[in-house]
Amino acid sequence: MRLLVGLLKLLLLALALFWGGGLLLFRFVDPPATPLMLIRSVERGSAVQYRPLPLTAVAPGLARAVIAAEDGRFCLHRGIDLDAVQDALDDYEETGRLRGASTISMQVARNLFLWPGGGFVRKALEAPLALALDAAWPKRRILEVYLSIAEMGPGLFGAGVAAQAHFGIPASRLSDTQAARLAAILPSPNRWNAASPTAYIERRTGIIRGRMGQLGQAQLGCIN
Repeated sequence: MRLLVGLLKLLLLALALFWGGGLLLFRFVDPPATPLMLIRSVERGSAVQYRPLPLTAVAPGLARAVIAAEDGRFCLHRGIDLDAVQDALDDYEETGRLRGASTISMQVARNLFLWPGGGFVRKALEAPLALALDAAWPKRRILEVYLSIAEMGPGLFGAGVAAQAHFGIPASRLSDTQAARLAAILPSPNRWNAASPTAYIERRTGIIRGRMGQLGQAQLGCIN
């Protein structure tokens, strides 16, 4: 039993050092890969496409689109959107279905340090990591890394390779509609295609475009 407890303590210490070191390092250095990229490489039998970009090399419309689609209070919370969590719980009481309340900070923490999929253990780790991430990084850096490591198509990670693969242009030249399409496929990028959108994705793109127009200084001030 003592040996088991000792091994568990060592594992927890190693994880704490890995997460703490990663939080400090990736604040300034682009991550070389993420766990999901490695998983996709094994599934595909070939390397994924990944090319991190500074936020200045990405069309501003894409930043607005992902905030509108994924986390409308990105600039207003500290890693966890408690209002969104409460709304999700209220919906669950009314409908019996629990929808996600994951912020962009939570998604970056999960993609960098955890594994894909659900489960209580991962969620329990994701929340404190998101709080630490939001405390250690500026919002611009969080969004910059998100737009570099988010899966945006089969084997496509980040805005740079996604813009080129889907539309044949650099990320800096994305139109607002193209940006909204990329944001629209984020929930299931291996199922939906931004270049050949289904009727559902077209409708979702229109909704995201509408939300983009409603974002004000409060929602965007932290990235300007």
